[in-house]
Amino acid sequence: QVQLVESGGGLVQAGGSLRLSCAASGGTFSIYGMGWFRQAPGKEREFVAGISPGRTEYADSVKGRFTISRDIAKNKVYLEMNSLKHEDTAVYYCAVGGVFRVPLSTGEVGYWGQGTQVTVSS
Repeated sequence: QVQLVESGGGLVQAGGSLRLSCAASGGTFSIYGMGWFRQAPGKEREFVAGISPGRTEYADSVKGRFTISRDIAKNKVYLEMNSLKHEDTAVYYCAVGGVFRVPLSTGEVGYWGQGTQVTVSS
């Protein structure tokens, strides 16, 4: 079965950086879009960043600060987060979308990871 396992979350000061990792197993993911979503308490789960062959997408709120990348050989996806703000505090989830498509909404996600907590202090 498909499994996505996130790691790298933690507590950081505003302005700091974190690098999240997603290890995927149970399939071949090179032709699928993958991405990161986040959910803060009491809020909807929202798109953060996505990647598919030849394309990356970012939410406006993180453009210029976050970078998504993938290592196809290792079945891993990364999210480099810089200049973190308090409003970035959330549980971050790795996700798999459709073939050649960045998953831009939760309805386009086929598989989710368990999530990793990111807390940004002021």
